[in-house]
Amino acid sequence: MVWGSGEEMGTPSGVENGGVSVDSGHSRLHELGYKQELKRDLSMFSNFAFSFSIISVLTGITTLYNTGLKFGGPVVMVYGWFVAGIFTMFVGLSMAEICSSYPTSGGLYYWSAKLAGPSWAPFASWLTGWFNIVGQWAVTTSVDFSLAQLIQVIILLSTGGKNGGGYMASKYIVICFHGGILLIHAIINSLPIFWLSFFGQLAAAWNLVGVFVLMVLIPMVSTERATTKFVFTHFNTDNGDGINSRVYIFFLGLLMSQYTLTGYDASAHMTEETKSADKNGPRGIISSIGISIIVGWGYLLGITFCVTNIPYLLSSDNDAGGYAIAEVFYQAFKSRYGNGTGGIICLGVIAIAIFFCGMSSVTSNSRMAYAFSRDGAMPFSTFWHRVNNQEVPINAVWLSAFISFCMALTSLGSLVAFEAMVSIATIGLYIAYALPIFFRVTLAHNSFIPGPFNLGRYGVLVGWIAVLWVATISVLFSLPVAYPITEETLNYTPVAVGGLLILIVSSWILSARHWFKGPITNIDI
Repeated sequence: MVWGSGEEMGTPSGVENGGVSVDSGHSRLHELGYKQELKRDLSMFSNFAFSFSIISVLTGITTLYNTGLKFGGPVVMVYGWFVAGIFTMFVGLSMAEICSSYPTSGGLYYWSAKLAGPSWAPFASWLTGWFNIVGQWAVTTSVDFSLAQLIQVIILLSTGGKNGGGYMASKYIVICFHGGILLIHAIINSLPIFWLSFFGQLAAAWNLVGVFVLMVLIPMVSTERATTKFVFTHFNTDNGDGINSRVYIFFLGLLMSQYTLTGYDASAHMTEETKSADKNGPRGIISSIGISIIVGWGYLLGITFCVTNIPYLLSSDNDAGGYAIAEVFYQAFKSRYGNGTGGIICLGVIAIAIFFCGMSSVTSNSRMAYAFSRDGAMPFSTFWHRVNNQEVPINAVWLSAFISFCMALTSLGSLVAFEAMVSIATIGLYIAYALPIFFRVTLAHNSFIPGPFNLGRYGVLVGWIAVLWVATISVLFSLPVAYPITEETLNYTPVAVGGLLILIVSSWILSARHWFKGPITNIDI
């Protein structure tokens, strides 16, 4: 990895203009043909905070811990975390290199346009942009819906648990929780960037401190702990879904880790509001992934040392109604103090972390929608591109919240349909990550001009590893998760992602190819 001054692409780190130092990110944005419309007030830490809060190991691991336990258990979670983490870092490094050269809110779709070359730029931009923005909306949907479900579990445990006659909220109450959470997120994201920066840094601190507190507190309180041998060597093959192949099970168990390590493109989408974005944007991407890998592994270890009965934790008959981590927390305090109040409080800590994750996700969504509409790619683009007096893309904020609410309405009809739609949050978003990297290592192999951060001669190698990893997980996470295959057990992920691809390509062929020209500059260079 190389950190340069930026002069190799014509952007010195601080440009003097009449005796006034001009921010390097601002200068680079001007070179790329865009006005500075958003307030550039975020520090490197604030940029990092948004990505770290969206990755949010407390959110991802807590939400899909059941999946990790079911498919492989401790071995898959403890070692699979590093497998997914290492390859995710390859993806992040490639994205950081491109971000350094093109620090715009459009991020991925703008990169694809620049790297695919004039002939392919419009289609590459259209394909990447729609995968990116729909994937981001799916992320917000899954995060806020998981918070609504956790609130349901907290209420259940607070009223005596399932075995004590506790209150189980209906699916209609859960969707109301989801809507209320999105409403609050939209209100917060309508505030000036100063407040968003504050909440973003608070979110990062909460996630970081929360992880360390829980990974130490829960094992300390629990009276029953797993052995070191169990945590590091036990491979759970008893999944009840007719899958016996250890290799197959291992790959299915990776979903928990890969789902968690998603969302770091937020650092790219916030670059037009970040100081020295050509340097701090890449730093935000890399540091958010690296720190998440470290603290996430610690959290996994701490919780898994409290797992002594996997079938019971996965059973819908336990006090938490089958929510594995909630049951671990609840029983840990109940075994020590006779009641699970402390465990419920710990779940509250996670709930706040998930809340912050959803908040940051809406922020990232809105910046992507703002940039995509700035280039005319969305219906009613002029409306979504507007910023208010505080330089906030207010209409894009409320659009993102509304669409995320609508996507969650599928849960009222079928959880299978909802899970298929949300699967776009992992595979769809990673496809958007891989497309500009693919163009960088193929069509732009010789023409790519690096920014201050670059991988030097290893850029192409790292890029190919990133692309191949995304291709691999796209196949793996589309495999059936239960046998025999029926309407209820079929993995609808390829249907959801394939359906999205068909819609994007069809809209391009039938309409967009006639008018969408890719990113449009809004100043005369």
